[in-house]
Amino acid sequence: MSWCTVWTGSQGRRPGGGAHATFMPKLGPFFTFNLVNICFTSYKVSPADLTDLHVIRYEPDRDLMPLVLSNTQYSIEKGQETIQEYDFPNIQQQIVSRFLLGKPLITLNGIPTMVNRHERNYVVILKDVKAKIMQEPLQTLTRVAVSAELDSYSEVCDALSTVEIALGFLAKTGGDPSMQMCRYLEEVLRMGNQTPTHLLKTLSMFSLKHCTGLWQLLRSLKSEGLLKLKRDPFADISKEYKQALGENERSLLTGFFSKNSTSSFLLEMHEFIILELHKPNATETFKPKWSLKDTMVAYLERKDLDVPLDVEDLFPEEICLSHYVEAWKLCVSFKQERTQRI
Repeated sequence: MSWCTVWTGSQGRRPGGGAHATFMPKLGPFFTFNLVNICFTSYKVSPADLTDLHVIRYEPDRDLMPLVLSNTQYSIEKGQETIQEYDFPNIQQQIVSRFLLGKPLITLNGIPTMVNRHERNYVVILKDVKAKIMQEPLQTLTRVAVSAELDSYSEVCDALSTVEIALGFLAKTGGDPSMQMCRYLEEVLRMGNQTPTHLLKTLSMFSLKHCTGLWQLLRSLKSEGLLKLKRDPFADISKEYKQALGENERSLLTGFFSKNSTSSFLLEMHEFIILELHKPNATETFKPKWSLKDTMVAYLERKDLDVPLDVEDLFPEEICLSHYVEAWKLCVSFKQERTQRI
């Protein structure tokens, strides 16, 4: 970090205009070679220990311009433009004593690396959240209520984006399991103004102890929404997991889902797709010829979840991982048709 960068770059504009519009370009190089060395001290704080007293605060019009004006001399020659001369050493001394003296350096240790949200490793993020905050599964009625509340693809995407931001912070800091998700967004992350009111209302149904289950639900709803829009939610998944179902496989799956309540199992199936099958070397880790049922049973056991008895006893053995994506699509379609009939 350079104090020059903080000072000249954080406001993103030149102070004022007119005669002083050229001040910042002249000030920058001067600070680069002088101010940095003067202000660096051995006093350091980590981001976790940072307080308001450690932060440099200023407003250009209120704090900077009077200082500049008091250290500017003008010379006027007939027939020529007004020339401004700045007393840079005195400006530097006043800035150091007024704004920088006694301020610590902020260490980089502990600052999370900024990455594109789509490039985050949610296997790690979900694991870290669960290690810091005890999680509880969503109730069936709650899942139904959320699906009804977020009745458009854009609303689902907005909700998912908000929850993923929260998960990124919770994975690092943890939180109170009983704290409402909407309170966490408003009071801790200060996102109340950026979050639509109706979305905050929906999230008020959940506490931080539900955040991983909520993420799982919203990710599945997003994929279901893409299917309705005739788009492929799994474009980055290997074609080896997208083989078409034969009539026998379709009949077996339809028979299974017509007799069993499997909404939670469908969520786990979807999560497995986006967390495991999207990896570049997935076909080496999860062979397409393997049994879908056996693979999912092992996956649930690794998560310390109970395997539903109807899945363990009745899910058709004939379905392989090569049919995984099409099997999920068929089951989702069947679930949606059954919901519409009700």
